[in-house]
Amino acid sequence: MSQQTNIAAQTAFAEAVVTGNLDTLDEIVAPDSVDHDPAPGQGPGPEGYKAMFGELRTAFPDLQVEVEHLMATDDELAFAYTITGTHRGPLLGRPATGKKVKYRGMQISRFDGDGKLVERWGSSDELGMLRQLGLAET
Repeated sequence: MSQQTNIAAQTAFAEAVVTGNLDTLDEIVAPDSVDHDPAPGQGPGPEGYKAMFGELRTAFPDLQVEVEHLMATDDELAFAYTITGTHRGPLLGRPATGKKVKYRGMQISRFDGDGKLVERWGSSDELGMLRQLGLAET
């Protein structure tokens, strides 16, 4: 696959997350896709991503993801991003705080010959996010 095809797939993934049109992930994520850094309780494949991002969008309905740096090869993308949002719904069993968050992360995505996500490695500052919400000690 070309770098542009993979960038388009990753862009479509991000758009699905930001807009909440998570069923689009069925077209972008391979059924046997592996997330090497899954969220707690996250299942495999597109359904796992849909459940995890569905919960995140419930907690942060105005969720935004801004890609700050992107590098691509023919089958992989690496990018750094910033997530912002306002805590308006339950998160980890805790009620909404109404507080705004801004935290960073990085991800590497690998795509197959059809431009579908087959592997993901990533890390974001969830502890920093929880601290901003007052849900973790500083």
